Amino acid sequence: MEQINVTLDPAKPLAMLQSCPAYQPSPLSVHKVGTHDVWVKDETQRMGLGAFKAMGGVYAVAELLVRECGTSIQDLTSPEARDKAAGVTFVCASAGNHGMAVAAGAMLFGAGCRIHLADTVPEDFVSRLRAKGAEVVRSGATYEDSIAAAINDAEDSGAIHLADGSWPGYTEPPRLVMEGYTTIAEEMRDSFAAAGSWPTHVYLQAGVGGLAGAIAYMIRKNWEVQPEIIVVEPDAAPCLSESAKAGEMVTVAGPVSNMGRLDCKTPSMLAFEILSKAADRYIAISDTDALAGVAKAHDLGIGSTPSGAAGLTALLQEQMHNLPADARPLVILSEGAVQDD
Repeated sequence: MEQINVTLDPAKPLAMLQSCPAYQPSPLSVHKVGTHDVWVKDETQRMGLGAFKAMGGVYAVAELLVRECGTSIQDLTSPEARDKAAGVTFVCASAGNHGMAVAAGAMLFGAGCRIHLADTVPEDFVSRLRAKGAEVVRSGATYEDSIAAAINDAEDSGAIHLADGSWPGYTEPPRLVMEGYTTIAEEMRDSFAAAGSWPTHVYLQAGVGGLAGAIAYMIRKNWEVQPEIIVVEPDAAPCLSESAKAGEMVTVAGPVSNMGRLDCKTPSMLAFEILSKAADRYIAISDTDALAGVAKAHDLGIGSTPSGAAGLTALLQEQMHNLPADARPLVILSEGAVQDD
């Protein structure tokens, strides 16, 4: 594999999380899926927020407040630090889960938070965001519209823009988000090392690519046994695979997908940098097939969504097309069930 130029340090978010009473590793268990024993990393209950995004947004809020307020990460919950944080507002666009993580971090440390949502985001997320103290603004028909609104908001208000996607000239906040996700890979590495058994195939669902990029980065950096890494995208939004083909970031066009948290038409620059070197191949899945992944997750006793079960959906497809009999696949169920409008 080519050298990856992005730098992510898992020790920093792990140090913060180990002092957080809500933190514990998410479950990793083996389930029989078809003829294969499949490792399933269950992020559906992560830190009470119901998705892997909790690992990135909360950590990024903490790191940015340390820099903004001149305090230490250990003192962020002190009355003095909270008084300083009260003058800071975070702004971001979200398809739901990233906004929940940013809102939770802002509430935890005493900062303000404003989340821009596209019209397609389920109303359930609006209620959950407001319960975390966030101001919610509906901003346009698409995720891309909400990103543009968040950028303008931050420029006009002086708020800190904390996106989970990156582009030229904007990399540090999303890099912190991805750094938070590396803890997930470290949890899995510890489990595999203890068991003496490692996956042969890893299916990583991607929207802008933050989770896939962070996990792939850590796999290539320090996993003892190197698996095949497969990136999974909606066929309505294959921005990472098309960028890989082009050798540069591209924006794709397509209809709205039922995989709403993955329905992103432009990749994160940092994720593209990592995955263009670390990923072995890409799979696009349809909205119809994505529902089969949700049904299979339910059969395993885990409630998820078309987005959350997309890696499992890709595995089901591969089982019909000669996945080796001795394969030991890994999938991540990245979010719990979400109620649509």
